Amino acid sequence: MRRTFPLELVMIAVAVAFLFPVYTLVSLALKDPGQIASSPMALPSPPTLDNFTAAWTAAALGPSLVNSTVITVVSLVALIALGSFASYFLARVRSRLGYGLYILFLLGIVLPFQLGMIPLYRLVTDLGLIGTHAGMILFYTGIQLPFTVFLYTGFIRALPGDYASAAQIDGASHLVAFTRVVFPLLRPITGTVLILNAVFIWNDFFTPLVYLGGSGFETVPVSVFAYVGQYVSQHGLVFAGLVLGALPIVVVFLALQRYVIKGFSSGLKG
Repeated sequence: MRRTFPLELVMIAVAVAFLFPVYTLVSLALKDPGQIASSPMALPSPPTLDNFTAAWTAAALGPSLVNSTVITVVSLVALIALGSFASYFLARVRSRLGYGLYILFLLGIVLPFQLGMIPLYRLVTDLGLIGTHAGMILFYTGIQLPFTVFLYTGFIRALPGDYASAAQIDGASHLVAFTRVVFPLLRPITGTVLILNAVFIWNDFFTPLVYLGGSGFETVPVSVFAYVGQYVSQHGLVFAGLVLGALPIVVVFLALQRYVIKGFSSGLKG
C-alpha cells in the first residue's frame, strides 16, 4: 500500500484534471444566468433544463443530429465492409502486390489529408456532390480507409488461417469463407474500428464546414459553432448546446470502449 500510494495520488490528480472541464461544462449548462454570475464553480442549486430546451430549438440540433447520424453510420458501414475485405486479402496473400498495396495504405495514414483539400474539393464539385450526404460519405470513406485497413490487417494476421482453409476445403469460396467464418472472428477489432472512426467523423468540424456550409445539411459541430457564435455571451445556452452536441458520441464511446483495448491488444499479440 505504501509503495503504490504516491502513484495513486498521481492518478487521482490526473483524473481530477481531466474531469474538471467536464464538471464545469455540465454544471454551467444546468444553471440559470443568476447562478452563473454569482457562483460559476458551485453545484447548480437548483438545476434547470431550460438551457437545453432553448439550445435544442435555437441551434436546430434536431436536423443536425440526423445529418451527422446518416453520414457517420453510412460511412462506418462502408469502411467496415471495404476495410475488412481488403485487409483479408492483404493479410493472407503473401506477394509483392499485397505488400505494395499495404505500404500504399500506410502512406495514406502518414500523409495529412489537408494537403489534398483543394484537389478533393474540385473532385467532389465536379461530381456534383458538394452540399450532399453522399459527398461527405465518399470523403470520409476514402480518408479513413487506410487507417481502417491498418487496424484490420494487424488483427487478421494474428488469427489462425486454419478456419478459412477448412471452409475452402469444404467447397466454400474466398468470399463465403470470409463472410461466414473470418468476419465473425473480427468482432473485437470491428468494435475498435467503429468507435475510432465514429469519433473522428462525428467530431470533424473543418470538412463539413467546407463541404456542407450553407447547404442546410450541416452536421452537429458546424451547427454548434454557429450557435456558439450567436449566443457567445449567454454561457448557459452555449454549454447546453455543447453538451447536446457531444452526448450521442459519448454514449456510443462508453458502450463500445472495451472493444478498443481488446482490438488493439489482440492485434499487437500477432
